[in-house]
Amino acid sequence: MAHLPARRRMALALPIGIALTASFGFLPSASATAPADSPAATAGSASSLAYVVNTRSTDARTIASVSRAISAAGGSIVETYAKIGVFVVHSSNADFGKQIRATKGVATAGATRTAPLSLAGTTDEGAVQKLSKADAKAVAAQATPGQEPLEADQWDLRAIGADKAATVNPGSKKVTVGVIDTGVDDTHPDLAPNFSASQSASCVGGKADTSPGAWRPANPEHYHGTHVAGEIAAARNGVGVAGVAPGVKVAGIKVADPVSELFYPESVVCAFVFAADHGIEVTNNSYYVDPWMYNCMDDPDQRAIVDAVNRAQLYAQKKGTLSFASAGNSNHDLDSDAILDDSSPDDSTAVERTINPHTCFDVPTQLPGVVTVSSTGVTKSKAYYSSYGNGVIDIAAPGGDKLQIPADTPSKNGRILSTMPGGEYGWLQGTSMASPHAAGVAALLKSTHPKATPAQLQALMKAQADEEVCPASYDGDGDGVVDATCEGGKQRNGFYGYGIVDALKAVKK
Repeated sequence: MAHLPARRRMALALPIGIALTASFGFLPSASATAPADSPAATAGSASSLAYVVNTRSTDARTIASVSRAISAAGGSIVETYAKIGVFVVHSSNADFGKQIRATKGVATAGATRTAPLSLAGTTDEGAVQKLSKADAKAVAAQATPGQEPLEADQWDLRAIGADKAATVNPGSKKVTVGVIDTGVDDTHPDLAPNFSASQSASCVGGKADTSPGAWRPANPEHYHGTHVAGEIAAARNGVGVAGVAPGVKVAGIKVADPVSELFYPESVVCAFVFAADHGIEVTNNSYYVDPWMYNCMDDPDQRAIVDAVNRAQLYAQKKGTLSFASAGNSNHDLDSDAILDDSSPDDSTAVERTINPHTCFDVPTQLPGVVTVSSTGVTKSKAYYSSYGNGVIDIAAPGGDKLQIPADTPSKNGRILSTMPGGEYGWLQGTSMASPHAAGVAALLKSTHPKATPAQLQALMKAQADEEVCPASYDGDGDGVVDATCEGGKQRNGFYGYGIVDALKAVKK
């Protein structure tokens, strides 16, 4: 099942082993993290674990030397990403991590899971609500001329002007948004017209598989990626719903384990590199990298995870890819001094720990250059579940909130309606749904400004966002208790970042 968790920029010229530390200003040690003898470090030798090994440089000599050291330490290389100095490795040697970290030429290395390999976390909140055929017919009956059959229920499009933007510029076929997720059902009639098979793959396990259909979800219950894809680019073709950018292309890069549906680091590394090498301009990342909700820099395994994924997403940025990530559904203040994480690791037995989000990172959400997106409902208030944080949230977008009920839709549903595997449609809410709305607006911006760099696109989006001020008091679930405190001013604050995305401005300015 998908996760349902109670859930900056770096100078690219820096040497690869130094850039990470320089960017975050890492302290020598982070507080209250998993100890060095955590399950990841003490896994039994009878079972195989997956690792990432990150080199100090990317020259051929270092890559070859570390490759030999990996074999000597009992490791089997699954894939080598020489351009960013990352190896994906399997090993049944219980001391593999310790041995390889002592190797000359290795910057960081660690296990990417705390349980042995099985046959491979999303940020949606609550169970999906499928739209029945009878309800779909009733909604379609209320569509106005020019609307898609189910668009009357898409309050989210109207909230950011995406319906009006589509009449000006629906987006360019030269722009592709890569959905790094559970897989995308490209046979869905609302997705097939815009799907790019040549830019799609399965990266499960850390090695790209581009065989036909490899990008599709393992089963219909892995609906998350298909829902996200529809929010971005469902076609305006007289069928079902419409996406924020219905004229752009969408690609599926599957990273979810087919059994556990977990998003392991090696799969995400593969996905960012694949997106970069296949000309994808925007990626959407509605998940956190498993098995740790927050990766702490004083733990060697977690540090290696941050290092590897960060190298991959920085490589993508350098190649022209702008990435968006969901802020999470835990209503956590990502700018606070302490957060209780009682869900990690999620692939074995969780251990309660208190972390500092300034030294323990939600990946890829808190990586430099990644656009961090919080979620709003129909009233533009922060969704009750959405995490937040002054200086952390870059932008806000509609992600749905069942407690904020739209008055002008047939179904009166405050969640987000989009595509589901098998030609179906359903409602979901979460920062998982907010991030693709922002990614769709970025695709419109890229269509309008085709030569804009990722940094320029991000700056444009922030400048065009509709500013929202902090509420005097916030009670998201209506129980009479203050649930979160918003800090910051009108131009930037912890709930909305620079504001709520605006699709119409994206195609007009």
